[in-house]
Amino acid sequence: MSPGLPVSTAPQASFELPTGLSAGAERPLLLLALPVCALLLWALVWRGATGTASERSRRWFFATRLLVVALVVLAAAGPYTVASRETSGDPRVTVLADRSDSTAVSPRVTDRLTNDIKGAGVPVTATTIGSGDASPVGDAVAANLRENGSVVLVSDGRVTEGRSLAEVAELARSLNATVSVVSPQPTDRERYVALNGPSKTSVGVENEFLASVDDVGADAPTTVTVSVDGERVAERTVQNGTGAFEFDHTFDSTGTHRVTARIEGADDVYPQNDVFRKTVRVVEKPTILYVSPGDYPFRQYLSEVYDVETASSVPEDLSPYHAVVLQDVPAEGVGNVAEGTSAGGRASPGNVDALQEFVIDGNGLLVVGGRNSFENGGYEGSSLASMLPVSTGEGASRSTNLVFAIDVSGSAESGMRVQKAVTLSVLDQLGDENRVGIVGFNHNAYAVAPIQSLGSNRASLEDRVRRLQSGGATDIAAGLRGAGEMLGEDPGTVILVSDGHDKVGPPSAVAQRLRARGVRVIAVGAGKNPDEEKLRTIAQSGGGNYFRATETNRLRILFGGSKQYEGSGLTVVDPDSFVTSGVELTANPGEVNDVSVRRGADFLVAADDGTPAVATWRYGLGRVGTITAYGPDGTLDGLLSRPDSLLLTKSTNYVVGDPERKATGVAAISDTRVGSPTTVTVRGEERPTAEGAQFRQVSEGRYEASVTPDEAGYHDVLSATYAANYRAEYAGFGPDPALESLATGTGGKVFRPSEGARIAEFAREQSTRVRPVRQDWTWVALLLAALLFAAEVVYRRVKVRRSGTTAEGGLT
Repeated sequence: MSPGLPVSTAPQASFELPTGLSAGAERPLLLLALPVCALLLWALVWRGATGTASERSRRWFFATRLLVVALVVLAAAGPYTVASRETSGDPRVTVLADRSDSTAVSPRVTDRLTNDIKGAGVPVTATTIGSGDASPVGDAVAANLRENGSVVLVSDGRVTEGRSLAEVAELARSLNATVSVVSPQPTDRERYVALNGPSKTSVGVENEFLASVDDVGADAPTTVTVSVDGERVAERTVQNGTGAFEFDHTFDSTGTHRVTARIEGADDVYPQNDVFRKTVRVVEKPTILYVSPGDYPFRQYLSEVYDVETASSVPEDLSPYHAVVLQDVPAEGVGNVAEGTSAGGRASPGNVDALQEFVIDGNGLLVVGGRNSFENGGYEGSSLASMLPVSTGEGASRSTNLVFAIDVSGSAESGMRVQKAVTLSVLDQLGDENRVGIVGFNHNAYAVAPIQSLGSNRASLEDRVRRLQSGGATDIAAGLRGAGEMLGEDPGTVILVSDGHDKVGPPSAVAQRLRARGVRVIAVGAGKNPDEEKLRTIAQSGGGNYFRATETNRLRILFGGSKQYEGSGLTVVDPDSFVTSGVELTANPGEVNDVSVRRGADFLVAADDGTPAVATWRYGLGRVGTITAYGPDGTLDGLLSRPDSLLLTKSTNYVVGDPERKATGVAAISDTRVGSPTTVTVRGEERPTAEGAQFRQVSEGRYEASVTPDEAGYHDVLSATYAANYRAEYAGFGPDPALESLATGTGGKVFRPSEGARIAEFAREQSTRVRPVRQDWTWVALLLAALLFAAEVVYRRVKVRRSGTTAEGGLT
């Protein structure tokens, strides 16, 4: 990609010479001072000139001084050249040997490997990294990287603290360093168990748990038993030593319950990971107020999970409730009907105000659509509508400012064809009424195409994308900043297309700043091995969604406009939200209210025509959700049956929030691992005291303390019980898939333990390579200026001496 118009605040200028040499200036804007300096010099020499100096003498003086000034200005601009040169070095190998506990199930190969490398005639240095239950592998590799250097990592790649391997890969690329890996396959047997499920639930609610077993070095069946408060509730035999199974359990009493999964007769290296502990805090069912003019099945569905009270309108006193559910209620039906009016009369505004205060104070509201609500119920312009994440009467397509931030760095080079294809696919999803700009980025950001109407410029924008070329280090933060600068003060959306191989901190911080000024960040994972977790974090920080390359059709839902989305049934738009995670949708109610998502709201599920079916947002301290899909008979139709009913449960749980928020004197604490801190939260009027915990006040009536367990088991702090499980070091064995990405992403290789000679040969190849070498010429320009100035002064002095008079030799 040519530099084009730089978005970065420190632009550089460069051009290619016919010889293949690239020349440029660090501060090209300073070259604009040259004509100004020439004009001033002319004025000093010629304007109002007096004296006996000849015309020829003045011309030579002006020419030499102009050349001196030009060289000084050129030096200030920072001239440089970049040439590709073959550089040779002294081949040597640095071997980093991971000795942490997770590698103990594999044979020790470092000594053999170093001997083989030495035997092939290449010096080798071996350094031990990681020991016991700590695996700071990423930090250790980063500490041993050198510019143009190479290291060999002997490890399983299981990082338990410090930098991730993806971060190290980016650092290595910026230093032009390579990381090769050797990861022996496990030979000893090791099994470990884990347990997943809800951490808080209500009495009488059926809960689903997942027990899983993984192993290395073994394929025999494994028996797993699960107990709740010491009573066995499930027992399964996992074939081949690896697998998972689900089980349900319903708690019939409040309080904290202990769920323990245990491997029977593991007979492996580490016994501590044969047991996994989990606590589940069981509370009374939250109380929900259900308001509807009709008798809908959703009311009965809610009664199976919550304590439900029914009303025909919203009362003044909502203090007993955790959330209010409105189903198929017109705006006029929210409050009590004024005395003397018909059932269709205008509602008393007091109840709507009470509902608004109820939500602002931290409670929940779920509005379910139908034939008498939203566009059919007079919501537009009402007090109720102001609280909702969707609006009516705005279904027409609107112009949106969109800026693509496309990763063209060296890390994206191997998947550049994929990234171009993904970008072109996304462009195809967008409606013509959108305004689109394109920014390419590596370590800097470059304006590829300014924001312009997509409809009349679609072909030229696609051509710009096809002509992108890769190269340079990766700085996603620079790309996001460049896209934000292109948007200027206008609101809009940045669509980040990247493999995500960069540090997550800086780009997430930039995404948060963009979100604060009304710019949303959507991330699309592209390339051969995108870092989905990192891209998802960046998108969440920017208030947007993450999409895989195969999911870009969902962008038509968000920005399709006139290019109407055509799906089949309901489509999850954001699978990473609390409401939609793990939800499987098979039903298609067939009807949907005519609404559009408001700016700042979360668009979670779309109907088959792209209309928002489920949306949420925060309103004050509370939470509001809308479900606008319904069946021909006005009910929620197939959404009330499994597996779709999970969407209704999670939507209601979202607006309910913490069911214990109205209680005082309650301690809450999350499970953790040995050596990892967890936070204790207590609500009350006075600061609590507990042995080993120092509480601090974080808000009115809320206190927190941090505790770190030093042994596995169940522990108590005040009235709360939490589980401390085995350290992360014992939660993964065998080569991590990220190792191969580390090697291929830095130009290294994956070797077997027996390939010491090949490692030596690779080191020789790496020590002699063609590299871009940058040469700074500032000192040359300054030296020439000084020599020219000195020569000119000496020449005039000599001429004066020879002539015998100053009048014949210089300017006076």
